[in-house]
This record gives sequence, structure tokens and C-alpha cells, in this order.
Amino acid sequence: MIVFDLRCARDGHVFEAWFASSAAFDDQKARGLLACPSCGTDEIEKAMMAPNVAPKGNRGVAPAEAKALLAKLATAQARALAGSRWVGGEFAAEARAMHAGDKPDAPIHGQASVAEARQLVEEGVPIAPLPLPVTPPETVN
Repeated sequence: MIVFDLRCARDGHVFEAWFASSAAFDDQKARGLLACPSCGTDEIEKAMMAPNVAPKGNRGVAPAEAKALLAKLATAQARALAGSRWVGGEFAAEARAMHAGDKPDAPIHGQASVAEARQLVEEGVPIAPLPLPVTPPETVN
């Protein structure tokens, strides 16, 4: 996992996001999957980052603690997705069909662009972003 400081082009909001790799960031940006949590724009760039300098003494979170917390979050997300079906890029259509009653309700997860997610929320379709990236089933080694 790698963490980047990101900045939105609209208002200059800076926020932090985790990615599996630098290539994963590039891929998500190219597919329009990144959005500013403050204003929602999908015009996102990497911001300048300060080097990670360890705090003096025992202040801050130790790397081992941070890794353990991240592992707990990943385990909790995996448990939450255990009964969920991967729908990939069809997420918006599937969620909308379930909300309209055209398909039976079922737990799903997949990918949606910022615009698609925004429209689902405006339509009242209940969705939530995942805290960590998900590797699509067809790409698992």
C-alpha cells in the first residue's frame, strides 16, 4: 500500500488516499474514480508531499501499529464483502435496478465513476464507498 497527498484542481483541497501502487492511482485517475471529499470534483492531482520523518521519542503511531490498524481495516472490509457479489463497472446499473425493484436486493460491490456515484446519491440509491481499494476478481494472482 502507498499513501499519496492529493489536491483538487477546483478549490485546492488537499486530502490523503491509499492505493495498492502508483500504477493503481494512475488507473483510478484515468477511469475517473477519484473525487475530492470536500467538493466532489474529479479533477485530482498528486500534491507535494513532505518526507515521512519519524517523530522523536514515542510520539505518534509506530509503523508496526499503523500496519496492524490497516490490517484490521482490511480484514473488516473483507468480512463485509464476503457475501457481496463483484459487479465491476456495472455497479451503477445494478444498484439502480435493485433500487427500482427491477432486480432483487442483494449485496454488491464494484466500480462507479464520480459522476455515476453522485447521480446515484441524488436519486436516493443507498451506496457507500469502500475505505480500501478492491482488486477485481479477474486480476487476483
